[in-house]
Amino acid sequence: MVLTQGSFRHLATHAGAAGVTEADAVLLDLGLSSYQLDESARGFSFQGDEPLDMRFDPAQGPTAAELLNCLPQEELARILFEYGDETQARRIARRIVEQRARAPFATTADLVAVVKRSVPRAAWSRRTHVATRTFQALRMAVNDEPGALREALPQAAALLAIGGRLGVISFHSGEDRIVKRMFRSLEPTGFGELEPSPIEPGPDEVRHNPRARSAKLRVLARLEAA
Repeated sequence: MVLTQGSFRHLATHAGAAGVTEADAVLLDLGLSSYQLDESARGFSFQGDEPLDMRFDPAQGPTAAELLNCLPQEELARILFEYGDETQARRIARRIVEQRARAPFATTADLVAVVKRSVPRAAWSRRTHVATRTFQALRMAVNDEPGALREALPQAAALLAIGGRLGVISFHSGEDRIVKRMFRSLEPTGFGELEPSPIEPGPDEVRHNPRARSAKLRVLARLEAA
């Protein structure tokens, strides 16, 4: 086993460095680990009061706080809507801009407070925290997760041997759409999706692991040489 720290978007480079030219199986798990949520102290979770960082690699790119304090209101609203499916995106973005004019964002508590003030009580979900979608969207923007996924999928498919499988576990409807469209685009080149619909966790799995409730697994097979 060879462990390598890096982004999905550099999959081919990492595989080549490890001497891997062909694979029987590739699995991309797009979710966060429980450690990152609970122990990293980088602001992935709204359960505590932590610095608004959210970078997977603390040495790369701007922090979540920097995006919140600098991005135009329209761009913030787009991120919240596209990456978080947040129906209150415009309202939250407007409040973010108003708040940062008074004091810059620094911690997760700062962001949670603004989201709570922005979303009407009647619109709060009974199943998830009112800030869940905002935190998800901001994390995806900080790490350019959709861009990394778009770059990684063709590289992963190219590594597959005939009969090999590429599995992708996504946790967001936007991610699942990217995977679905990419898989469909690869079908004319010798690939096929094993199931027309994604595989989702059953009630027992969700009961034992609530964080799996939104997971969707799609599997692509290489059927013939390109």
